[in-house]
Amino acid sequence: MEFLRLPAILKLSTVSVFLLLSHFIGAQDLRQNTDFWSHVRFGGGVGLNFGDGFFSGTLAPSAIYDYNRQFSMGIGLNATYSSQKNVFNATVLGGSLIGLFNPIDEIQVSAEFEQLNVSQNFDDPVFRDDNYWYPALFMGVGYRSRNVTIGVRYDLLYDDNKSIYANAWAPFMRFFF
Repeated sequence: MEFLRLPAILKLSTVSVFLLLSHFIGAQDLRQNTDFWSHVRFGGGVGLNFGDGFFSGTLAPSAIYDYNRQFSMGIGLNATYSSQKNVFNATVLGGSLIGLFNPIDEIQVSAEFEQLNVSQNFDDPVFRDDNYWYPALFMGVGYRSRNVTIGVRYDLLYDDNKSIYANAWAPFMRFFF
């Protein structure tokens, strides 16, 4: 767990080196077919929650590049707005880098680094407004069927006081077309 004790910039550098090396792993396949866009797939997520004075909406587009049948890498964006009448409103904006490995067609292993800016504004002066950056490093595994993957991921950098997620474990559903 020494990785967790590194400063944030070193963690980001480590992830960047991993992603760069992954690019070179797939370079041989890229030379065989120079049509870049035929290897790109788009996907993402849309979320909408509302109820008694509560509203939350998320838009999270993403794109990946398939180096071959086993390795893919990509980027994503995240924009979320949440509010509770007479309580708070929050805006979350950020991006992510993702690496996917499919040892067999039905199993997908993922590593994803996410950096989010969280802005919270409370209506009650008892609570302090806040604006901060929150990093997350997810490791996940899922079952894949065609262009849909359902699984679970774990945030190695989870901070109970700062994360926008309820806990370090989170289910996911991923779509790429």
